[in-house]
Amino acid sequence: MARTEILSGLVVALALIPEAISFSIIAGVDPSVGLFASFTMAVVIAVAGGRPAMISAATGAIALVVAPLAREHGLGYLIATVILGGLIQVALGAAGVARLMRFVPRSVMVGFVNALAILIFMAQVPELIDVPWIVYPLVGGALALMVFLPRLTKVVPAPLISIAALTALTLGAHLAVPTVGDRGALPSSLPVPGLPDVPFTLDTLTLIAPYAIGFALVGLMESLMTAKLVDDLTDTRSSKTRESIGQGIANIVTGFFGGMGGCAMIGQTMINVKNGARTRLSTFTAGVLLMVLCIVFGPLVSQIPMAALVAVMILVSFGTFDWHSVAPATLRRMPAGEIGVMVITVAVVVVTHNLAIGVVVGSLTGLVIFARRVAHLAEVSAVVDPDGGQVVYAVTGELFFASSNDLVSRFDYAGDPDNVVIDLTDAHIWDASSVAALDAVEAKYAAYGRTVQIIGLNQPSARMHGALSGELSGGH
Repeated sequence: MARTEILSGLVVALALIPEAISFSIIAGVDPSVGLFASFTMAVVIAVAGGRPAMISAATGAIALVVAPLAREHGLGYLIATVILGGLIQVALGAAGVARLMRFVPRSVMVGFVNALAILIFMAQVPELIDVPWIVYPLVGGALALMVFLPRLTKVVPAPLISIAALTALTLGAHLAVPTVGDRGALPSSLPVPGLPDVPFTLDTLTLIAPYAIGFALVGLMESLMTAKLVDDLTDTRSSKTRESIGQGIANIVTGFFGGMGGCAMIGQTMINVKNGARTRLSTFTAGVLLMVLCIVFGPLVSQIPMAALVAVMILVSFGTFDWHSVAPATLRRMPAGEIGVMVITVAVVVVTHNLAIGVVVGSLTGLVIFARRVAHLAEVSAVVDPDGGQVVYAVTGELFFASSNDLVSRFDYAGDPDNVVIDLTDAHIWDASSVAALDAVEAKYAAYGRTVQIIGLNQPSARMHGALSGELSGGH
């Protein structure tokens, strides 16, 4: 329903303003740079993105990546980095980088969601320290309103009513509390396109390239993880390749309009989805209304108490956390390795405040645990012919670098008869390490004057073994 999409977009736009200003401060640029980025990112990604209802805007992760460059070299180099980073994202998207998402384990995804919830909550804590005492009942009242109002009516999103009610209360009662306007001045005009103010030389490219690569990778990882999360929440599928390319296009446009760049904004996306938004209209509306609110209603928006937005984000944090994943019954059934991966992902994200680093570390940990588990699935059993002239070794399981390490030690080179058959009917060769291990087995038998015959290779294994056997110096 269009009304739901538009009203949800309005709530998101209101929540974007203080966030964008905060991230501008982190990046060391004027608040308008973050607000312009949020406007252009949301509007462009609404058209070019692959995940409907997902919100892209200026984010903390991107701000952290570009902050050192902006601090040391100025806004012009930051803008150039955003444009180059967008070009890299388009190239990576076209190359199929989104397919790497299949290697992210479920335990990492759960850790990602829980860490996200923790970060959203932690981001609100500074707003509750060293503030007038009235802020606390305001936050509590807003939370109560958002929890109980939906039981009466869902015609208008509860967060929007909560924001309006607290704003009216603080203005009517003349309460001196922190407001959106305290974060910085809102822009009074639309952004104007232009080129970054940098020399177009090889030295400039050399300077910004490392930042642009980091920008592109962090932005894509957060965006793809968020898209997958929304897929799960809405039981729908989205094009991750289109989303990757769309993120790049949005950042290129954002750069030319003087914005600091961005990616999928997880907290605001959760607000949007939880309010019932499911289409691109909500994302487009959020971007357009963000600028309308800043330019047309700037004085009023500046009076919105931060307590209202803090309450919205606290409720989003609570709703985002996967409470089932930490329930005692779940933890008792879950393998220790899965729990460990989830905990490591959460810990790394919380410590670094970087969701991308947490996902990489968690995924690598999960792969190591998987490799160790699968390595023990390769078995070798021997059957000696009654006449004692031949022994047949049946190898079962997956042969790759981890499991093949123990393969060489599973044969009786000195005690076996002259003819040795290695049957790989129930095995599969995955890599060069396994071929090298089989070569080492043959070489050891040859040293004792035995002959080895390898049989039962399936077609992919036979191709790999035929191409590499005898070509890998140094054995295994």
